[in-house]
Parts: sequence; C-alpha cells; structure tokens
Amino acid sequence: MADKNYDADWFIALVASHGGSSNIPLHGRRKSSDRPFDAELYKLRNLVERCFNKLKQFRRIATRYEKTARNYLAMTAIAAVRLWARFESTA
Repeated sequence: MADKNYDADWFIALVASHGGSSNIPLHGRRKSSDRPFDAELYKLRNLVERCFNKLKQFRRIATRYEKTARNYLAMTAIAAVRLWARFESTA
C-alpha cells in the first residue's frame, strides 16, 4: 500500500517483479486503469501510520539513540507496550 504519489507504472512493475501486489489509489492525472484497488484495505493503512507516529514521539526511538539493533528493538517494544497500556486504560 502506498500514497497516490507512488502510482507509477515502473514502481508497480517493480513490486510485481518481487512477487508483491500493489494497492495504490489512482493518481488524478490517470484517466483509468485495470489495476484492482481495495479501498477498505487502504483505510487500514492509516492505523499503521498513526502507530509509527506515536512511536516517534519517544525520543530514543525517533533519534535512534540506541547503538545496537537488539537494544533498539527492545526500546521499540517497551514504547509499544506503553502505548498499548495507555490505550487499554482509556478503553
């Protein structure tokens, strides 16, 4: 899934050559296309973007303060648990 800005034939062909399928809405400059597009699946993309935005609010994660991948993954997990706990306490 990607923005309308990635609606280019070469990009979609690159994704297909790696065995993937694209779910990109048509850009306004295109008249029509036979490429399938699932609008409901595309709406879920917003949830992922919001999650990354919330994780970037943690300074250690946004600036990649941790030097090793293991420590960075651990801090990301801790931040995700804190976000989840905050969400569960309000629900």
